[in-house]
Amino acid sequence: MADRRRTLLALALAGCAPIALTAPAIAQEHRGRAGGERHEPEGERAGPGRPPEQQGPGVLSLLPHDSVTEHSSKLADGSTLDYTATAGTFSLFDQSGARSAAIFYTGYVAKSADPASRPVTFAFNGGPGAASAFLNLGVVGPRLAEFGDNGYDGSKVRLVDNPNTWLAFTDLVLIDPVGTGWSRAAKSQDGEAFWGVRADTESMAKVIALYVAKNNRVSSPKFILGESYGGFRAAKVARALPEEQGISVTGILMLSPMLEGEFQFGGRRFALGAALQLPSLAAAELERKGAFSTAALAQAEHFALTDYLTTLAGPAPQGEAAKNFYARVAAMTGLPEDVVARQRGFIDNAYIKDLRLNDHKIVSHYDATFAVDDPYPESTVAHAPDPILDGLVRSYGSAFVACARDELGFKTEMTYNLLNSEVSDKWKWNTGRSQPSVSDDLRDLLELTPSFRLMIAHGYSDMVTPFAVTQYVLDHLPIEETQGRTHLRLYRGGHMFYLDPHSRQAFSSDARTMYPSS
Repeated sequence: MADRRRTLLALALAGCAPIALTAPAIAQEHRGRAGGERHEPEGERAGPGRPPEQQGPGVLSLLPHDSVTEHSSKLADGSTLDYTATAGTFSLFDQSGARSAAIFYTGYVAKSADPASRPVTFAFNGGPGAASAFLNLGVVGPRLAEFGDNGYDGSKVRLVDNPNTWLAFTDLVLIDPVGTGWSRAAKSQDGEAFWGVRADTESMAKVIALYVAKNNRVSSPKFILGESYGGFRAAKVARALPEEQGISVTGILMLSPMLEGEFQFGGRRFALGAALQLPSLAAAELERKGAFSTAALAQAEHFALTDYLTTLAGPAPQGEAAKNFYARVAAMTGLPEDVVARQRGFIDNAYIKDLRLNDHKIVSHYDATFAVDDPYPESTVAHAPDPILDGLVRSYGSAFVACARDELGFKTEMTYNLLNSEVSDKWKWNTGRSQPSVSDDLRDLLELTPSFRLMIAHGYSDMVTPFAVTQYVLDHLPIEETQGRTHLRLYRGGHMFYLDPHSRQAFSSDARTMYPSS
């Protein structure tokens, strides 16, 4: 149970002059963004404001009407992109007809001669319990959150135009599940009803159907993008949409996804799970040495699934064989040889505290190349906050609040939940005795929709969802289904490799190939 809680916490992620942002993620009154023209919604497609009686009761009364604004953004090729942004909510209702929840979303629609046939991508982050601000301001949206101190200082975040926004090739709808962002259940005690694989899948599929119907997007190619647990969610939602809403999905893009609970929850204590973790740590060590290359990494991958795997699967090595084996693992990962021997070759989470022990630094789950001074150097075990999750990316919350209020005109006194640990703590997996998995969902999607395509992106040095796990899952799908339709893309960096501008740009360029050319 402790391993699962740690893993769920780890999975929680994902036009004007630059502005400095240091405020907490709680809305405050500001003037509208210069250059962003706000107008009242017109008709269903624009996202109509709801009558006051639909806003309440309770916390939902703090939600304003939908806000629709006009913007322009500069792209990497020097051209200007004009678009409409909608910040608003969709209502969900229970069987009695009572409003059960309000789901916050941000929609971006490029000015187009034929908007009804333009691709549209529905995106959400993971956790469970993470809002979509990570993907919105980190990768796909027209605005980008930049961090100071070489991109790793959360106290110096500013908003700039995203020159590689996906809005150049697809409209975007970023959705926050109940309990995240500004999405709430009508009654606080009813939030848990949405916190489970099945209920979450149904609610996200319903929101997508509502958007499609109200915005005349029936003929648009539809894609889903999910980060971390959001990748797992994407597969589940894509399977539910045709069954429950009569909507088929053209493709899925996953960023650092969780695919198989068997490997995610304690799987690194077993030989195969440990072997699939090793290449990511080897990639981090190659980066630290300035020796990274795909050829060098390929050697580590081969070792992981041959000598390393068979040694861990058998009795513990003895004598000279043990010394040679542990020395090889130590050299490949950068861990001290005595630590590797103590672990009998299994790494698990030893790298967090022991990888940079002599430097008194602690390493991030999210990127094994990133380390900061250990606030508890006297402790023999790691119990410090994660350097990336807690020291950097939480600033996406305050950045998005400022963006929503100042630029998108969505003003509310409700607290914005970027990461809600209560959601992950109470999440219902509904899997009986088996571990959660999307392998069957991917098989069905590939079989039932001949045009369906899948792209999965990973950072090399991500220890939360190692890329080798995804490679293993893809390798074990039927070859006749996957040939030319599934793609694994790897980038320098960790779980949120888009923190690196070069990796973010490369990923956006690769993602564009999934979409029909305009």
